[in-house]
Amino acid sequence: MLFLLLAGISCQAMAQSCPTPVLTSPKDGDVNVPVDASLSWNGVTGVPGYKLSIGLTPFGGEILPNQFVGTSLNYTPPLGLPADKDIYVTITLFFFQQGLPEIVCSTETFHTATVTVPPPCTILSSPTNGSLNVNVASNISWNYAPTATGYDLRAGTTPGGNDLIGDTDVGNVLTYNPLADFPPNTQIFVTITPRNGLGSASNCQVQSFTTGDVVALPGCTALTSPADGDPNVPLSPLLEWDPVPGATEYWVTIGLSPYTAEIANQIHFTANSTRVIEFEPNRTFFVRIVPHNDAGAAVGCQQTTFSTQLGCGPFFDPGTGELVTLNPEINLPDTLSFCENEGPLTVTSPDDVDGYRWYQLDDTGNETFLGTGVSVDITETGTYRYEAYNTVPQTGGTVECTSTKLFEVVASELATITSLLVSGQDGILRIEARVKGNGDYEYALDSEVGPYQDSPVFDGIPAGSHTVYVRDRNGCGIVSKSIQQEVVLDGFPRFFTPNGDGVNDYWQYTPPVTLAEIPLNSIEIYDRYGRLLASISPNSPGWDGTFLGKPLPSDDYWFRALLDEQADLQGHFSLKR
Repeated sequence: MLFLLLAGISCQAMAQSCPTPVLTSPKDGDVNVPVDASLSWNGVTGVPGYKLSIGLTPFGGEILPNQFVGTSLNYTPPLGLPADKDIYVTITLFFFQQGLPEIVCSTETFHTATVTVPPPCTILSSPTNGSLNVNVASNISWNYAPTATGYDLRAGTTPGGNDLIGDTDVGNVLTYNPLADFPPNTQIFVTITPRNGLGSASNCQVQSFTTGDVVALPGCTALTSPADGDPNVPLSPLLEWDPVPGATEYWVTIGLSPYTAEIANQIHFTANSTRVIEFEPNRTFFVRIVPHNDAGAAVGCQQTTFSTQLGCGPFFDPGTGELVTLNPEINLPDTLSFCENEGPLTVTSPDDVDGYRWYQLDDTGNETFLGTGVSVDITETGTYRYEAYNTVPQTGGTVECTSTKLFEVVASELATITSLLVSGQDGILRIEARVKGNGDYEYALDSEVGPYQDSPVFDGIPAGSHTVYVRDRNGCGIVSKSIQQEVVLDGFPRFFTPNGDGVNDYWQYTPPVTLAEIPLNSIEIYDRYGRLLASISPNSPGWDGTFLGKPLPSDDYWFRALLDEQADLQGHFSLKR
């Protein structure tokens, strides 16, 4: 098994489980669902295929009995759904390798709508209406008519005639094999009438095709290599099948489900083999080969399947019940930075892998290759892409399993503290650091080792000497600024009364007698709207409560005192008249 080839390789794993919910359309519990609805479900990463059961009872298969549908995430019942019924849908996670257990998901249900009218008419699908040179041994097929529960068929050599196939109730099917071959070189007229419990379609047109000469159809063939059901097929296999006597061409269809043709849609080959380049790993492929000759196509040829399990996964590990992927886990940070004017930034991968690749991206997404070493020197800011890969030996060759990550490189620098803004009352301060610089900064008070915080504001600080530290998160260093003297706001009056009585007529800072005088440069006074009213010197009598010579009303006013060491003191006071 594949897991034996992976011993010693570092892998990632993720838990394996059914999706929740399973159905996406119709959803579990839906009602009035059209009878011609398609079913869709959520996929599970790494699961190579799904089985589908559709029934009229929980886990039942009356409509579709646990059929493998490949990697497709949708299915349209070819005969529609019965009307006014509870429909039970069960999805099974299928692992193609022998011995791996299937995972059956919970059954979900919905209720179909009631049918109130007869069905519409339908058209021939094979041979198509107007076809020429049709093989005399051909079957007749037609498209599903929504709400139909059965079909009536007649065929003859005249429009509306029934001399070849009498009026026949063929049941709820979409194809009919006549008891005898059609006459050669004859126009055949076919009438198909869909019906349900409310009646038959009306005025359905007569359709026709014309047969050719009597020529024997070729027989069927199927893949011999890879054999039907083979797992672990190389990604570029040689497809081979048995030659068929009398066949002149082989039409090859390859899909990811029994009903699709994503890889090849009836590609014509004259030989009985072809090389296919680079199948997708960890997928199941459905192959149908139909021989052709002048008489037409072989009838009833069966599909075969094989599974490519080479690649990087994810693979299901039955021992752990997990999906394992061989792509390495990347641990490089999302953002890296270097300090301005300090030379290139050396980025070293933290991942233990087999190889590395580094790329620089420009503004349009174009890449420039930088190197393959475990480290790379970067001199510019911008977006970069990093690849880490492991090389994994597997059956059929070596596979490179790659993981990739985009990361940003930004420039940073040491902060500059422009000022410290101090405010407060009653001996409790609020200190805010004002900084500038091209960096990502954090802040600490009175300790260079922290703790650091994101905010530059410190509240509830006792009066006294303090030092603020600003650290660049990208490692460009730490700067500090101190308030050297004991800072208090008690020397700023809380109110004054400029009424001319000689008492408290001016507002001015007066330091407490127990403290040294604070070295103030000036004091600015503002109203509640931020308008500058006055700028006074610490040596002046103070502010008299006027603006442009006019007395201001009783109200609250604010001050900002500028200190020598670029610290600011802020607070407020009241003017009373």
